[in-house]
Amino acid sequence: MDWRDQGIVLATRKHGETSVILEVFTPSKGKHAGVVRGGISRKMTPILQAGAQVDVTWRARLEGHIGSYTVEPVRSRALALGDRFSLAGMNAVTGLLSFALPERAEMLRLYEQTVPLLDLLGQHEIWPFAYLKWELALLEELGFALDLESCAVTGQADDLAYVSPKSGRAVSRAAAGDWADRLLPLPDVLRGQGDAADADILQALSVTGYFLENKLAPSLGTRPLPEARARLLDVLSRRAAR
Repeated sequence: MDWRDQGIVLATRKHGETSVILEVFTPSKGKHAGVVRGGISRKMTPILQAGAQVDVTWRARLEGHIGSYTVEPVRSRALALGDRFSLAGMNAVTGLLSFALPERAEMLRLYEQTVPLLDLLGQHEIWPFAYLKWELALLEELGFALDLESCAVTGQADDLAYVSPKSGRAVSRAAAGDWADRLLPLPDVLRGQGDAADADILQALSVTGYFLENKLAPSLGTRPLPEARARLLDVLSRRAAR
């Protein structure tokens, strides 16, 4: 069994004395692991950094085996990681993908949204909004899409102000009534409207974070969300406060 594809390095962990198990997100195979012989060498370590774009060839005797990778560099994103914000962003993206994606399931649409997001690292003014849209795409791809186009109660698209924590659907101000304090806020930026200021992005990420933590994570077992996401929000909060 063998195949070749490009992908994004998500994570590595040591395997034996000199090898690593490499986890890559590819367009055709989704999240896929394999052993890289000599992966801890000085030559390979920079290539296998999280977020790097690589060309991989996977081989195994049987498809169900973990198999082994031959890896060639395509594009390093190391230059974008010279500041705390970009590093936090990179770790949040790769950490969530490693946490949430099923093994060996094609996720072409999500892959095609992830590559441009990582390529935007370093462009601090536009990256937070791009990241917010990516979290919405991640939720949608994994079966927890938010429906923010019309009110879940009236069907109207006017005066939408809340999100139902149960259904993920928008709710208008009038329809919310006495239930408003039990609903999540719906900032304009979450619907792609208004200014994408850091404070607005943070409010929107609190909504997507609710569904990541209370819907997605429980569906995957008992593990909590990666701490890398909280670190990204902390960096963004500090920037918003300045």
